[in-house]
Amino acid sequence: MFRSPESGWTVCRRRCNDLAHFEQRLMVMASPNDRMDLRDWSLLGLLSVVWSGSFIFNSLALKELPPLTLVLLRIALAAAILLPVLRLSGLGLPKGIVGWRPYFAVALFNNVVPFCLIVIGQTYITSGLAAVLNATTPLFTIAVMAAAGEEGLSVRRVAGLIVGLVGVVILRGGSGMDGAGGGYGILFGLAASLSYGVAALLVRRHLANSPPLATATFQLSASSVMMLVVAGLVDQPWRLPMPGLQTWLAISALAALSTAFAYIVFFQVLRRSGATNVTLVTLLIPLTTILLGFLVLGETISLREILGALVIGSALLVIDGRIFAILRVAPRAS
Repeated sequence: MFRSPESGWTVCRRRCNDLAHFEQRLMVMASPNDRMDLRDWSLLGLLSVVWSGSFIFNSLALKELPPLTLVLLRIALAAAILLPVLRLSGLGLPKGIVGWRPYFAVALFNNVVPFCLIVIGQTYITSGLAAVLNATTPLFTIAVMAAAGEEGLSVRRVAGLIVGLVGVVILRGGSGMDGAGGGYGILFGLAASLSYGVAALLVRRHLANSPPLATATFQLSASSVMMLVVAGLVDQPWRLPMPGLQTWLAISALAALSTAFAYIVFFQVLRRSGATNVTLVTLLIPLTTILLGFLVLGETISLREILGALVIGSALLVIDGRIFAILRVAPRAS
C-alpha cells in the first residue's frame, strides 16, 4: 500500500523523539564519577580529532576574515545545523527568559569569550602553540571546581595533569610565537582556558539534566545572538569582501565538525564522567594534531614528539587510576 510522505515523517519523528527521551532518562540516572570507561575514552579520542582540526581551520579562515566575524560564522552555522536535528528529536525550546538564562551564561563562557580569545590569539601565535595553551584547560577546571566545592582535588588528578602538561610542552617545545605580540597570544590562550573551566562549572550546576543535543543547540543559538551584536559593532561584516572557496570550506568544517558535532560529544562525556575528565581532551589535542599531520599531510614525527606522546599517555593512565588498582592486585595474585 502507498504510504504518504507525511506518514513517513511522522514515524521518523516519533522514533527520534523516543530516542531523545530514552537518552535523557539514561543521562539522568548516570552520575559523573572520577573514572571513565572504554566508551568515554573512545568519545574523548574522537573529540580530540575533531577539535584538533579547529586550530587548522581557524588559521586558514583568518587569512581572509577578521576574528570576530569568523567566530560569528562558526557559531551561527553550527546552530543552523543543529536546530533541524533538535526539531526531529522532539525536544522543545526553553521557556521564557528564565529557561534561556543558563544557556546564555554557558554560551558566554563556553563559546563567545574563549572562541574570540583563541582566534585573536592566533593572530599572534601559531595554531600549534594555541593548541598547547588550550591543554591548560584541565588545570583551570580543577581549580574552578575545587574552589566551588563541586569536585574533589585528589593528588592523583593533580599529579596526572601536571605530568600531562609536561608532555605537551615536550611535544611542541618553545616554538610558535610570532614576534613581540606572542605574549599577548599566550595571555589570550590562557584566559580562554579559564573561561572553559567556568563554563564546565555552570553546566554542572544549571544544566545537569539537559540532554546533550539540547545543551549544544541552545548554547550555540544564544552565542549566535551575542556574537551578532559584537561582530556587527566591531567588524561590520556586511562591509567585508566575499571570502574565497577555501575559506568557506574551512568555515563549514569548523561549524559542522569542530562545533556542532563536537559539542554533542563533549556534553555527552561531561554528563557521564564529570567536568575535569572531559577537559582531558585538551591534553590529547596537541598529540592528535601531530598524528593527523603524519597520517594526512605526511609530516615527520621527531624523537621529541614520541617522548612527549609517551609522557602524555602516562599522565592519562595516572588520571584514570585503574593502573594502580591492577598493580595492587598483581602482587597478591602471584
